[in-house]
Amino acid sequence: MISLQAEDFGWGADMAGEYLTIRSPRAKEILRLLDKGKKYVIEIKQARKKRSLDANAYMWVLVDKIAEALRMPKSEIYRRAVRDLGGNAEVVCVKREAADTFCRHWEAHGLGWLAEQFPSRFSDCVDVELICGSSVYDSETMARLIDSLIEDARALDIETMTPQELARLEGYGK
Repeated sequence: MISLQAEDFGWGADMAGEYLTIRSPRAKEILRLLDKGKKYVIEIKQARKKRSLDANAYMWVLVDKIAEALRMPKSEIYRRAVRDLGGNAEVVCVKREAADTFCRHWEAHGLGWLAEQFPSRFSDCVDVELICGSSVYDSETMARLIDSLIEDARALDIETMTPQELARLEGYGK
């Protein structure tokens, strides 16, 4: 897969039809990687600031403190928080005979990558909710996860960062 960031786009038309222009310092490099005559799928999404290791580290501090207070495994606290977050999942329909293997492969991405099967309206399929772990969260999604964990920690009388400290936390994207 080829990925690039761009800020300048344009539109044009000639005898062959309409076309999209994307200004990038990597344009020549990318064109050399493409095979002439082959079709490609291009996905464009808005760039977001990546979350930082500081935000990730603080998230794990909160998970650890909550797990200690509740005498539960950290993995269970983390998975619950990721599952309850919202906005980090998709539902797909998978052939019934392939669902277990599909889910195993999805969950192999990491601790917070969860796959839950549900009945489908199609008899030969199951619906699978695919939940992404925090390793792919942008700073805004990571901030929502941290806020949720802060709420849980405060309910257990666990000391947390002040709003001023959170504002200085690199990657806490509010």
